[in-house]
Amino acid sequence: MKIICVGRNYTDHIKELANEKPTDPVIFMKPDSAVLPNQQPFYIPEFSDDVHYEVEVLVKIKKVGKHISEKFAHKYYDEIGLGIDFTARDLQSKLKDKGLPWEKAKGFDGSAVVGKFFSKEEFNDVNAIAFSLEKNGEKVQDGHTSLMLWKIDEIIAYISQYFMLKKGDLIFTGTPAGVGRVATDDVLVGVINNKEAFKISVK
Repeated sequence: MKIICVGRNYTDHIKELANEKPTDPVIFMKPDSAVLPNQQPFYIPEFSDDVHYEVEVLVKIKKVGKHISEKFAHKYYDEIGLGIDFTARDLQSKLKDKGLPWEKAKGFDGSAVVGKFFSKEEFNDVNAIAFSLEKNGEKVQDGHTSLMLWKIDEIIAYISQYFMLKKGDLIFTGTPAGVGRVATDDVLVGVINNKEAFKISVK
């Protein structure tokens, strides 16, 4: 199982981090060991003092595909979910400044929250899904897939040019604005399509 992530897919998030708007999707990976076990709290790693939450819509691939045409991409998934791409922002900044890969800041153990998945049929349009993240009862991120620079089917087609997609692979489709630091005893709740997808505590 691969975890393939898309960075800089929402203009407002690009602006808040003062990043350059990409001309192609920004792709990075997390190892399967990054998945936070179900019902387990997230432990802030010792190597970072600035871990940020990034809520994202997830897509679960259901069959093998390579060089997938965008018009056929919808045939490769039938479940949509929600998760968090935890990012050690301080470490990421240091790595970016040196022109080095982000993996240590993005792929550390427990850095990928994978919430509940829902049938694609529950969504009228995958390009019009509302989702949000609450921290301690306050909404901190409010997203909508219509605002993606690259929509889900475009992402699948693009990724499949470089990586063969296999059953069970997960795609993190990018985060909207509102990312921020987590602290001990925070409670994070993810909501998609007015349904709770996950609830985790921070230790």
